[in-house]
Amino acid sequence: MVTASPRPSLFLVDVFAERPMAGNQLAVVVGARPEEWPTARMQAFAREMNFSETTFASPEPASGAFDVRIFTPAEELPFAGHPTLGTAWVLRRLLGPGAASDRIVLRLGVGEVPVEFEDGEFGELVRMRPRSPVIVGDVPAADVASALGIDASAIDSGHPCRRVSVGIEFVIVPLRDLAALRSLSPSALPRDAGGRPLFVYAFCNEACEPGGDLTARMFFEAMGVREDPATGSAAACLAAYLSAERWYGHEKLKARILQGHEIGRPSCLYVAAAPDGDGFAVEVAGKVHLVASGHVDL
Repeated sequence: MVTASPRPSLFLVDVFAERPMAGNQLAVVVGARPEEWPTARMQAFAREMNFSETTFASPEPASGAFDVRIFTPAEELPFAGHPTLGTAWVLRRLLGPGAASDRIVLRLGVGEVPVEFEDGEFGELVRMRPRSPVIVGDVPAADVASALGIDASAIDSGHPCRRVSVGIEFVIVPLRDLAALRSLSPSALPRDAGGRPLFVYAFCNEACEPGGDLTARMFFEAMGVREDPATGSAAACLAAYLSAERWYGHEKLKARILQGHEIGRPSCLYVAAAPDGDGFAVEVAGKVHLVASGHVDL
């Protein structure tokens, strides 16, 4: 329970983490009053935290949903997976009212996103069903290989490098094996027609440790090329990609994606996908652990 205070509350959580001190770090600020926290101040605080993302959430729902904004150290995002799940977990578990609910709704830049909570076969999971990912188009394998610092032969020639968007866009890159994935060393990333760097989500059909089905790495630019420990939005795009490619011989799939091991933040993302009309019904889930809580003294 968060006690009443004029200062915003601050929570540090690990998302997509099977244990504390793993997964993707997230800072969640709850109760930053809009009149005192304009966009520029939120962006500056996200730079101060220097996590992959920092979120700012309203302490109470309005019209059935909590307002949430997501920032990287460099920019605001309309949607991202681990901030969505981690923020929902904080709002449900630590703020008291509605804590027994198995579902809450966040209002993000892409619209309202419901988040569900379950305790089942894999333990306590937080699950979201984002809007259908959209397959944008293919990217030449040679261009992607050059950006990632590998030979084009390391890319699986049986499947395309493909741009997929779920409000934020990724280049999905299928690699031959785990050795190829581990060899990635990007100094720059592919760019879109406007010169903006694209996020890259590379994966292989091998698990780097027991308990997984695939291993992935995600690279983005924010004051230099950085690697993300766990990326829910990218996992949603990958799930749609795997469904479209009939990766397991059919369009429906459930898989556990391992990520973050190369940077010492092992993560596990539980995904599912199936065709849904002209798009895909996608689920992304993971575990959340509280690391610290307090207040923002600014």
